[in-house]
Amino acid sequence: MPSLIRPLALLSLLLSAALFGFFYAWVCSTMWGLDTADPRVAIAAMQAMNASVRNAVFAPAFFGTAPVLLLTAFVMLREKQSGAALWFGLAGVMVAVLAVALTAAFNIPMNEALAGVAVPQDIEDARIIWAEYSTQWQVWNQIRTVTSGVAVLFVGIGIMRLGSA
Repeated sequence: MPSLIRPLALLSLLLSAALFGFFYAWVCSTMWGLDTADPRVAIAAMQAMNASVRNAVFAPAFFGTAPVLLLTAFVMLREKQSGAALWFGLAGVMVAVLAVALTAAFNIPMNEALAGVAVPQDIEDARIIWAEYSTQWQVWNQIRTVTSGVAVLFVGIGIMRLGSA
């Protein structure tokens, strides 16, 4: 039976990179753009984006990355690739705790709270709501972006370690 290590390693790389790219796009374009928009538009746009992100295209990267990374580490350990397995395992734990769990603990509750807000007609009221939301939301997003980026690097190190003990 052929080894599953290489296909799993590539799937791990793809999913990790997709998750990092998703979070990164929010850092370097989406939130900056919304921050410069009319805050009433920003609130409505964020509500729409948050409502649309729960879909079958995003789900594999968000829900599947950590399990695939950990499965890859397990298969690598079983096939005596402990050096590579360590990096995939670290990436899996990092994604599970500092990307997925952090998102569930902070970003999602903030998104749900914003979803319940009626967009105010008064621009100053909207500005206050948006400033409070955006500033805090971006802190948590930057943490999950950096940690998911580090996870991609760990996957790369793991791939480079394939074939060594």
